[in-house]
Amino acid sequence: MGPHKNLKVWQKSMELAKLVYSVTSTYPQTELFGLVAQMRRCAVSIPSNIAEGYGRGTDKDTLRFLYTALGSSNELDTQLILSFEFGYLLETDYQQISNLNGETNKMLRSLIYKRVASTAEPLKTS
Repeated sequence: MGPHKNLKVWQKSMELAKLVYSVTSTYPQTELFGLVAQMRRCAVSIPSNIAEGYGRGTDKDTLRFLYTALGSSNELDTQLILSFEFGYLLETDYQQISNLNGETNKMLRSLIYKRVASTAEPLKTS
């Protein structure tokens, strides 16, 4: 297994993607090329960008892809809210997916913070 597969955030984001695919299968046919496609792209984008970032050679590249994954998580949050408000998601499904996305988001932010801190130049004292 590659290093990205060992990351808890990648594993959690994989769970999230599978859950999004599952719940969006019940959305109205009229949303197939709208909200369903957008939510699925976002959900798949999260673990995909984590994996791609960890396949890159530099910290700068890795961080760029982690930020992209974070952006997809934020975008998915908005789509989840809309889905709930449109009545496409039951409250229990909304809470489950929203909580899982929130955990993933928090883990991504923590990972980004740690990566940024580890690549920061030490302060020079004269």
